[in-house]
Amino acid sequence: MTVRTAMSPEVFDLLFDDARLERLRSLASSSRLAIDDGDISDTEILLTSWGAPRLDAALLDRMPRLRAVVHAAGSVQQLVSDDLWLRDIVVTSAADANAVPVAEYTFATIILSFKRAFVHMRSPSTVVEWRDLVGSARYGSVGRTVGVVGFSRIGRRVVRMLGQLDDIRVLVADPFVSPEAVTAAGAELMPLDEMLGQVDVLSLHAPALPETRNMIGAAELAALRDGATIINTARGWILDHEALLAECASGRLDAVLDVTEPDPLPTDAALRKLPNVALTPHIAGSMGTEARRLADSALDDVEALLHGGVPSQVITRLDMELSA
Repeated sequence: MTVRTAMSPEVFDLLFDDARLERLRSLASSSRLAIDDGDISDTEILLTSWGAPRLDAALLDRMPRLRAVVHAAGSVQQLVSDDLWLRDIVVTSAADANAVPVAEYTFATIILSFKRAFVHMRSPSTVVEWRDLVGSARYGSVGRTVGVVGFSRIGRRVVRMLGQLDDIRVLVADPFVSPEAVTAAGAELMPLDEMLGQVDVLSLHAPALPETRNMIGAAELAALRDGATIINTARGWILDHEALLAECASGRLDAVLDVTEPDPLPTDAALRKLPNVALTPHIAGSMGTEARRLADSALDDVEALLHGGVPSQVITRLDMELSA
C-alpha cells in the first residue's frame, strides 16, 4: 500500500527523526508529495501536517485510490474541503497529541497568574519588594476559582490538571457537554453568563466557529471580577481585543495571550504596550521535540489502517461544525 506525505520539508524533518522515519518506511512505501509532483495516482494513504496543500477536487482527482488522510497535526480545518467529504475518505487527526502541550502551557500559566508573574516579567525595571505585595488580594491561589470555557480535548486536560491543586474551584462553560462528564473530571458545569462573575482566571478553549467570534466581548469582560486574568490559548477569534484593551488599560484585568486576532498582532498594537498583557507567539501547541508526539499518533493511525483496524482519532464532517 502506498503512503505519501504532504507537508513542508521543514515540518517533515521536525516530525520524523531517524527512529520515526524508519517506522514510516517499515509500514509502507512513501515519498514526499508536492502539488507539482508527477504521477501520484497510486496514493492510498496521505500523511499530512503543516504546510500541506488544501485537498480540493483538482488534487483529489490525481489520487483516485486515496482512502484515508492522516493528519499529523491538530485542526484539519484548513486542509479538508467539501470534495473530500463527498468522496467518503477517512480523515484522522493528531489533535489529542497536540492537546498535551497546550494543556501543560495553560496549566503553568494559570499557576503563574495567581502570582501575577507575567506582570512583573513585563516590568523588569520597576523595583518591587515582596513586602509591598504580600497583603494584596490580587495574589495567591487559595480559594481561587478558575473558569474553563470549552470542555474540549484541551479544556478537559486543563480541568484534570487543576485537580492537583489545593483549594481551587473549577467551573466549566460548554453548551455541548453533560454535567456528569464535567463532574467526573472534578469541575462544575454552568452557563457562561453565570460563571463569569465567579472566576479569578478565565481560560479559553472554545473553537473558532462563526458563532464563537468575539464570544468574550465587552459585556463578558465587564462581568469578570476585578483583578481577574484572561488566558487565551485557543483562537484569537473568540476574544474581542478592543474590549480587552479597554479593560486591561484600566488595570482592572490582566491577560496572557498566546493567540490573537490578527495573529500575530502588529508591532504597534496597543495591547503590546501594556505591562499587564503578556503575549507569547503561538507557542502553546506542539513545538520542537513535542512535535514527535504528532508523528507517533499519525503513525499509529497509519498502522491501524494498514492492518484493517480503526484509527483512534477519526474526524467527521459533523466534528468540523463543533470544533476548530
